[in-house]
Amino acid sequence: MRTANKQPNIKLRYNVVNTFVYIIGIILLIQLFNLQIVHGKEYRETSNTRLTRESVLQAARGSITDRSGIELAGNKTGYNLELYKSKIDTNTLNNTILKMVNVLEQNQDKYVDNFPISVEPFSFTLDTEEKQKKWKKANKIEEDATVEECFNFFKDKYKIENENVQEVRKIIAIRYQISQEGYSSTKSITISTDISEQSTHIFAEQSDEFPGITTIVQPIRTYPKGSLAGHILGYVAKISETELKAEEGNGYDQNDMYGRSGIELVAEKYLRGKDGIKQIDMAVDGTVTGEYISEEAIAGADVVLTIDANLQAVTEEALKNNIEKIASGGFGEAYDTKSGAMVVMNVKTGEILAMASYPTIEPSKFIGGISQADWDYYRDEDQTNGRPLINKAIAGTYPPGSIFKMVTAIAGLQTGAITTTTKINDTGIYRGVANTNPVCWIWTSKHRGHGYLNVSQAIQHSCNYFFYEVGNRIGIDNLAKYSKYFGLGSKTGIELTEERSGTLNERTEGTTWYPGNTLSAAIGQLNNSFTPIQMAKYASMLANGGKKVNPTIIKAIRNQDGTEVSKTELEKYINEKFGIKPSEEEELEINQDNLKAILEGMRSVTSDTGGTAYSVFKNFSIEVGGKTGSAQTGSSSTSKVHGWFLGFAPFDNPEIAVVIVIDNGGHGSYTAEAARDVIAQYFGMNMNQDQEQEDVTAIPYVEMSN
Repeated sequence: MRTANKQPNIKLRYNVVNTFVYIIGIILLIQLFNLQIVHGKEYRETSNTRLTRESVLQAARGSITDRSGIELAGNKTGYNLELYKSKIDTNTLNNTILKMVNVLEQNQDKYVDNFPISVEPFSFTLDTEEKQKKWKKANKIEEDATVEECFNFFKDKYKIENENVQEVRKIIAIRYQISQEGYSSTKSITISTDISEQSTHIFAEQSDEFPGITTIVQPIRTYPKGSLAGHILGYVAKISETELKAEEGNGYDQNDMYGRSGIELVAEKYLRGKDGIKQIDMAVDGTVTGEYISEEAIAGADVVLTIDANLQAVTEEALKNNIEKIASGGFGEAYDTKSGAMVVMNVKTGEILAMASYPTIEPSKFIGGISQADWDYYRDEDQTNGRPLINKAIAGTYPPGSIFKMVTAIAGLQTGAITTTTKINDTGIYRGVANTNPVCWIWTSKHRGHGYLNVSQAIQHSCNYFFYEVGNRIGIDNLAKYSKYFGLGSKTGIELTEERSGTLNERTEGTTWYPGNTLSAAIGQLNNSFTPIQMAKYASMLANGGKKVNPTIIKAIRNQDGTEVSKTELEKYINEKFGIKPSEEEELEINQDNLKAILEGMRSVTSDTGGTAYSVFKNFSIEVGGKTGSAQTGSSSTSKVHGWFLGFAPFDNPEIAVVIVIDNGGHGSYTAEAARDVIAQYFGMNMNQDQEQEDVTAIPYVEMSN
């Protein structure tokens, strides 16, 4: 009987245990369903906030130095403020943002603010109705909404409970930027760059009050010499969506800085370096609990330029002073001039020793976002500031006027149309082509010509009549052929963005070329329009015996391990980046006796009485070969007269070529003074500031065709 009673008890216990196991299993399945299906997304986000996040440890950009190692662009250690998405409600997020912005403002730190509405009074910062309509449409706001209604639209959208309109504006600015760029628990948005030590300490010490906010060490771009070589260096700014897309796969993210112009853009590939990785641990509420570096960053390569910082400074100052002196009437007649450019080149190697464009830019203004006022000044939409953003040395094109006459002379001599002893009688009015009677510049003031001149004398006196006749003898095709040999009308291939090719007078298919056009072309007028860098190449070739020379401004690119980028690799990279193809121009052998006669004329310009730059160089201890030019552009009612000087020194064994152009500078003779100061700096001369000078206002003239 006991055995019979015991067996049911065992079965009962077995069934109870079985039932209990089933119940536990069902509970686990329900909980698993709850975790994975019902609350899966929520718990995954919570889990993510507990994970270690990877943050980019930005590599320092390589330095940019002059030829002797003087740093023109470098880095300093700074702190950026970044915001991650965290597990906090909307009201807490808004209050955190307001508290964060107040800390930044108290310490005069700038922060991102692209919201286009200002308050008290309400107004759009978008300057046209068209831009306002486009912005409303992009944000799904009614087209007829008032500016205040637009503001309140965002206040409601972001569920901002504050009533103080200034506080609301601050919160909207950051929330608006978040909506534009996006952020997540693993991808931050940069709120402020290079924040002050005071702000850094507050955010570090009170991190529990600023969920999702962290400060990271960042290399900040610096320009120790201020605006020096601003156009050459260019500037960096936060990478744009277009740039980010173009660099897809190259490791860039939305917070990276990117070269926008100049060497900063051209050498972006080398300057950037390789980013490292920093791990950031955060609690669920966004509080940072730990940080450590898992992969060190590798700094970018250093770029060594061919320029000399001291010569660059003198060149920039000489150009600025020359423009201001012309504008104020310092040479006699005042001209409304605001801009110009100057290039100094080694005639044998093509190395650019100095390159100035005025007005210049200050690259540091773009770090962290340029102010609207500075951007409006630089952009210069109404063209009252001299268009500062344009590097006029490579992107400004100007008719050359009389500094082109050496090309005409060489073409005449090389083709046999004239010899070095041929004399042409300038009677004042040229009648060699029917239905056109251009005059020599001297006719305008003295109603006579220069009389009989050979090629050297014609260059010395800048005789239009002589070059009309030479141009008529050789024709436009020969003139274009020799112009191209000297690189005129074509990009030089210098390692800078935005270089323009200019325009060369030549016969083109489908158009009619008239003999009278050749006369204007022969003295550098009509459609001839060249950049200062092209004219510097041309001047260097005149000085070096007619040998081709290619302008260059990058001397070396040095990696952090001590190796250098090969010239072959760099040249290939530049050619591919700019789409430069090998020159197909015919190689020409310039007869040295012919060239000698031309150079003698250039020597007379600066060294002999009657030379158009004699008054500037008469007491100069270095003999200079030079040529002035005054070139007219535009219609008679709106015409400008650009002033040029082209020269080289020393005359007997040339080392450097100097070219300067002043937009509406009036007379070429006015510009020679700046060139003289630069040559003096290069040769280490101490010029006597009180040296006797002739009155240049007694000899100005405009060397152009009527």
